[in-house]
Amino acid sequence: MVLKAIKIRKKYIIIIIAVIILAIGSCIGVNLYKNFKINEKLRIEEKQKIQEIEDNEKNEEVKQEEEKVEQKEYIKWVDFNVPLDVLEKTSALDIKSHNNEEKVKLNWIELISYLATKYGGNFKSFKQSDLDNLVQKLKNGENIENIISNQKLYSYYIEAYTAILDEFIGEYEIEVDSNGQKVFQKKYGVKAFLPVAKNYNFSHYDDFGASRSYGYKRVHLGNDLMGSIGTPIIAVESGTIEAVGWNQYGGWRIGIRSFDKKRYYYYAHLRKDHPYAKDIKEGSAVNAGDVIGYLGMTGYSAKENVNNINVPHLHFGMQLIFDESQKEGTNQIWIDVYSIINFLKKNRSEVYRAYEDTKDYQRKYNIIDPVMEE
Repeated sequence: MVLKAIKIRKKYIIIIIAVIILAIGSCIGVNLYKNFKINEKLRIEEKQKIQEIEDNEKNEEVKQEEEKVEQKEYIKWVDFNVPLDVLEKTSALDIKSHNNEEKVKLNWIELISYLATKYGGNFKSFKQSDLDNLVQKLKNGENIENIISNQKLYSYYIEAYTAILDEFIGEYEIEVDSNGQKVFQKKYGVKAFLPVAKNYNFSHYDDFGASRSYGYKRVHLGNDLMGSIGTPIIAVESGTIEAVGWNQYGGWRIGIRSFDKKRYYYYAHLRKDHPYAKDIKEGSAVNAGDVIGYLGMTGYSAKENVNNINVPHLHFGMQLIFDESQKEGTNQIWIDVYSIINFLKKNRSEVYRAYEDTKDYQRKYNIIDPVMEE
């Protein structure tokens, strides 16, 4: 009986110990689980804080970059209103001083910029005596910076007008006829060309800013040169073709960027079915005076190759780009090129039909433009 009682007690003791162990294990497990959950929550909170810090840092970097863009100093607007007579008089002084190898070589862009500074951009105040006095001072050895007394307006005008006119005058070589042969002759003068080929008639008026309604209400940002369908269109300046193809507003068009990236020339409403000259393609380089296309009346249609323009003409525009954000952005700068077209009438590229199979034209006299070799 005693042994039996001991065995029973031993059994209960084992059961009690087991219960105690299970209870202790359960408590430990609960505590471990609680600690795990607490630690997991802390880890999540810590991770969220780290992510928040990283996001804040990233947002701050983005904000700083945006502020840099906003604070970036570049010209936002140019109102080009230099009249033809000023362009002609200053260019003549520049060209004469170089061709006569005068001691003081004049720069027409500096002369124009000085006058713009003096008149606050209002060339209606132009006086020949002001230009004569400036030229005399320069020939006497004074430099333009001292004459202008470091006025901030001059800095603006010299940058703006250089962006517009920089490659219009300079050294170049052009083919000329000599004893029945073509030879290259070195010259200094106007090396930009009128966008309409020599011996082809055209008319135009100052229509910059006129209203347009196709698609949406807007203003005209170029100069329309009225002419006959098929008239050869000429590259005004040497550069790279950046755009070829259909645009519902401009029809068949070409966009050419100057090599210094400051000017983008836009030629629109080219001829239906055969808008472009031979070998014209995006990415190619063209020389000033090259035939690039043919005048037409395409455009004002989402459908390609449609004549929806009432009168055959070339839309010619010049966009200035001081920062790449201006190229396609909302802050584009298009200038009035009316006086530039009139100025370029003195330099026209003569052409001939070079390909009977395609009836394509090309220039008669080639040019060697130094910017093509840079």
